[in-house]
Amino acid sequence: MTETPVSRPELIPEAFVRAWMARDARALAALFVSDADFVNVVGIWWEDRAAIERAHAYGLRVIFPDSVLTLGRVNVRMLGQGAAVVQARMRLTGQTPVAGGPPPGPRTTILTFVCEKGPDGWLCVAAQNTDIVPGAETHVAGEGGLTARDYRGAG
Repeated sequence: MTETPVSRPELIPEAFVRAWMARDARALAALFVSDADFVNVVGIWWEDRAAIERAHAYGLRVIFPDSVLTLGRVNVRMLGQGAAVVQARMRLTGQTPVAGGPPPGPRTTILTFVCEKGPDGWLCVAAQNTDIVPGAETHVAGEGGLTARDYRGAG
């Protein structure tokens, strides 16, 4: 698979959404360097482009085949001439229900891309996806797993 660099780092999220909506895991993975890292919303860590492609091919086929991913605010922080951190707010709808359960509601995430400029354009070296949990400040671990919690006003 060949890389698909973009001309400006702020275009990475748009290209990611376009590949997602086309259900094209190969095009999505082509936005990353060969030894890139990607951490998903539950902390699964894929450590190269091939793993990123496999994971997204599975997800786009099983978990998100009818999903709609829309791009919101994008922020770019340049780190010199050849590196940038790009953060993008995204909204996801249409996730597949788990084992015949109720349809999942919409999710909002912030996807952070660490990008570098190569001779042909910009590629991602790392990405991390974080769910936004309205009204929560942190997670608290308990017997049932993680629970989003807010300490403000907890007395």
